[in-house]
Amino acid sequence: MTLVIFAFVFWLVSWRLNFVLANSAASETRLIKLVVPVIFGSTILVIWELVVRGLNVPLVILPPPSVIADTFLAKWFGFDWHSKAAVVVVMVFFPMLINTVAGLSETTAMQRDLMKTYNADPWQAFIKLRLPAAMPFIFNGLKISTTLALIGAIVAEFFGSPTLGMGFRISASIGQLALDMVWAEIVVAAIAGSAFYGIVAIIEKGVTFWHPSQRG
Repeated sequence: MTLVIFAFVFWLVSWRLNFVLANSAASETRLIKLVVPVIFGSTILVIWELVVRGLNVPLVILPPPSVIADTFLAKWFGFDWHSKAAVVVVMVFFPMLINTVAGLSETTAMQRDLMKTYNADPWQAFIKLRLPAAMPFIFNGLKISTTLALIGAIVAEFFGSPTLGMGFRISASIGQLALDMVWAEIVVAAIAGSAFYGIVAIIEKGVTFWHPSQRG
C-alpha cells in the first residue's frame, strides 16, 4: 500500500509540473514541447510499476513494465503471431501518430481563447475542443492503418509463418503453381481490407457527422 500512496503523490507532482510547463511563457518552445510528453509517458510507466507491485497484481492480469522490458530484451518475436503483430504495429504506428498530432494541432487560436474565456481547464479544453477537432484526422489514420495492417500481416507471413496464414498459403501456392489458390487468397484479402475500411468509414460518419467532409 505504501507504493500505491507514493504512486499517487508522484502523479500529483508530475501532473502539477506538466501543468506549469504547458502553461508557462515558454510553452511554445521546442524544449518544452518535448519535455511535456516525455514527463507524461514516464509518469504513466512509473505509476503502472508502483501500483502493480504495491497491490501485488498477478502477472496473468497485468505485469509491471520492468517485467515486460526484461521479457522483451530476453527473446526474439519468433514465428508465432507475436512477430506478425510487431510488423503490423510498426506499419500502423507512424500513420496514426502523424494524423493524431496533426489533428490535435488543428484548433485555432481563437477557439482556444474562447475556451479560456469560458474558464475551461486544460482537460476540459482537450475533451470539448481538441479531441473533437482531431477526430477526422484520427479516423483518416485508422482508414490508412486498416489496409496497412492487412498488408503487413500478409507480408510478415511470407517470411515468418511455418504452416499457417494467408501469406504462407500464397507463397506455398506460388511454388506449387496453384495460381487458383493464389488468386483466391488475393480475393479474400481484398474483401477483408474493403470490409475493415468500410467499418471504420461507417463509424467515422457517425462520430464526425458535424464535419464538412460528412455533409451532403
